[in-house]
Amino acid sequence: MRTVVCAVLLLVSGCGATVAPDTSASDPVTVTNCGRQVTFDKIPSKVVTNDTGITELMFALGLKDRMAGYVVSGVDTVDVRTSPWKADFESVKHLSDKVSKEVVQGVNADLVFAGWNYGFSESTGFTPDALKALGIGTYQLTEACRNGVGKQRGIMPALDALYTDLRNLGKIFRVEAKAEELVKTYQEQIARAGRLMEGKPRPKVFLYDSGQDQPFTSGKNAAPQDVISKAGGDNIFGDLNDSWTTVNWETVVQRDPEVVLIVDYADGEANTPAQKQAFLEGFAPLSNSPAVKGKRFFSLPYAALVESPRNAASIEAFAKFLAGV
Repeated sequence: MRTVVCAVLLLVSGCGATVAPDTSASDPVTVTNCGRQVTFDKIPSKVVTNDTGITELMFALGLKDRMAGYVVSGVDTVDVRTSPWKADFESVKHLSDKVSKEVVQGVNADLVFAGWNYGFSESTGFTPDALKALGIGTYQLTEACRNGVGKQRGIMPALDALYTDLRNLGKIFRVEAKAEELVKTYQEQIARAGRLMEGKPRPKVFLYDSGQDQPFTSGKNAAPQDVISKAGGDNIFGDLNDSWTTVNWETVVQRDPEVVLIVDYADGEANTPAQKQAFLEGFAPLSNSPAVKGKRFFSLPYAALVESPRNAASIEAFAKFLAGV
């Protein structure tokens, strides 16, 4: 069986270091976030983050001391267990499994870092406007910015979104040098990974998150698009102007995937990559696809496939799999 699970993604930069901000810079800072100009009069000191990848952005920048805590769905998950910042997750307070006004007010948060469908939602009333009315600032994850077409998300390529957020956070927290160091490191790592598949055929890749009646996958605006393409493959749903989205099995079958990239996290329906693979192998309409016939499955943790500091390492790991290294 040629299933490969990449359990630990180590970055080439140091993990868990705390970076001292330039507190001498007292002037307000304005950044562009999801198309809006947002001004910060001072460095936030009680930040609440929602979701693993968002929290890891703070950790990668050395900003754990600026956090009041984080919200993730459990601390004993594959995401946290495989995180290069596991020690930071252990030292910063886990506030709740689900974000809410009560959670952030309970720690006197001065900034909430989340995204649409990554915490912010009209259905729960937890929105940037609602928090502004409470005197709490917000920063939105760029990968999850709405693009003006209904509730579709994504306004730029996923890696550009990552670099934008790192640079914006660098300005907000006065750690711009660290942000630029990370961007350079990731760009170099991705360039090295890209060379592994040079001159080789680009396989068609199906990103399988979850769903048995209808599959949940990635369009062109979510991180898997760049993870797949920079590693040397082609996302079969790279033509969809959306980030994470639901499609139908008929289209998956028609597009005849040669590789399946599985998201490793508990989805409440089929928890493990092995269970998801077993479902796909037993799904008759896909039985003749090159991916299933060749048992070409690869798995990465959820936090490696949303915008996060793990993206570069994810690209390298997937490129090695595609290249047979």
